[in-house]
Amino acid sequence: MTRRAIVAAMGLFALSACVTPRLHSEAELNAVTQQCGLALGELIQDESEVKLLLAVRQMPTPEQRVCVAKWARRNGLKPVFVHVDYPS
Repeated sequence: MTRRAIVAAMGLFALSACVTPRLHSEAELNAVTQQCGLALGELIQDESEVKLLLAVRQMPTPEQRVCVAKWARRNGLKPVFVHVDYPS
């Protein structure tokens, strides 16, 4: 194999590892929400910032944070955890 072919193969491999962020459906986000032990509606993806996955929860557990972060990274998204203090 020539050097040129090796470089081309490496370039194709590198590009295939990239995931382009996309806007996920409400059903997809709800499925992840249930897998990670969150309430429906606590994962949000906004059209203006497709690369961000917002998790809005008062006190997420470390396991919930890891679950959301892993799914986000597998799908080319950046997980953002928003802490909200709800009035009692």
